[in-house]
Amino acid sequence: MPGTSSTSRAGRRTSRTASGSRSLHSVGLLRGSFRPPDAVCAVRTVLRHRARLVQLAAVHTQHMQKALTQMTLQLHHVLSDLTGVTGLAILDALLAGERDPAVLAKHRDPRLKASRETLAKALVGDYRPEHLFTLRQALESFRHYQRLVAECDQEVQTLLDGFPSTVDPAAAPLPPDPRPRPRHFASQVDLRTELYRILGVDLTRVPGFATLPLTLFAELGPTLAAFPSSKHFASWVALCPDNRISGGQVLSVKTRHVKHRVAQALRTAAQSLHHSQSALGAYFRRMRAKLGGPKAITATAHKLARILYHLLTTRQPYEETHVAAAEERYQRRSEARLRAQARALGYQLVPAVSPVGGVS
Repeated sequence: MPGTSSTSRAGRRTSRTASGSRSLHSVGLLRGSFRPPDAVCAVRTVLRHRARLVQLAAVHTQHMQKALTQMTLQLHHVLSDLTGVTGLAILDALLAGERDPAVLAKHRDPRLKASRETLAKALVGDYRPEHLFTLRQALESFRHYQRLVAECDQEVQTLLDGFPSTVDPAAAPLPPDPRPRPRHFASQVDLRTELYRILGVDLTRVPGFATLPLTLFAELGPTLAAFPSSKHFASWVALCPDNRISGGQVLSVKTRHVKHRVAQALRTAAQSLHHSQSALGAYFRRMRAKLGGPKAITATAHKLARILYHLLTTRQPYEETHVAAAEERYQRRSEARLRAQARALGYQLVPAVSPVGGVS
């Protein structure tokens, strides 16, 4: 049969490739793939499972929203989070048999922006039994997954307790964190202090890294000694140009298209810097104006990867002044270039004066 011969040839090629790889490994010409220690892999497994549970809980939140929509209730349009304090209290009272919108609106949390009257108007609808049944099951499923997520948090705490300490938080305590944590990241585990104890450096000080340290630790481990330099690390996460050269001619410099969890996390951190007033935020906006959005995200993620490598290898705290100094040098070069262009055209640049008499 025609398919049999092609399949056998493909099998022979695969076998030759595997044997060739083993030969290269045996003589030390092919390095093995990076894999964190087993203790880190255990944390990684639990965290990936936890992320899947969070996704499944979100699906049941959508089921609750659909049941409310079918009953013409607009509760999920008034509340920004249906699974918040007010939303869950109203759903529990509703499923317990309460139908009076004014009574249901009394479960409003004082921090809610919407008034009690607005909330009561959103609770006027057709409470059909079949939709109440689906709403009850969706709420029970959501809470079941929330319990599983809480168990994952406890398991992560147990696993993190087994890692040796690089620094004593009691002797060198962390400063208070001025940035509030997102609700989906909040747990009973003080992850910031725990990771500071293990890593010896506070990664949350890096702009954009507010919720990423645990993900980066689970994917990389406490050290990056497996990579000789930051260039090797940036190449491993596929955030540097992949120069394709043939006959001395550069065919392409695009980054490699890979699915990498660390690269995805760094890209997410880079994209979150769009409105940041830090030096990294200024760098991202400058790259976006110069290269466009996608390339700016890659360039900023590459810079974040180099910063991460420096922090984990030197255990030195993050200093904004180094990045700010680079941005200041760029501003001076831009000013010098504009002055040279103005002189060439017969003009002279004059600093703008603010209304109060200072230089703007």
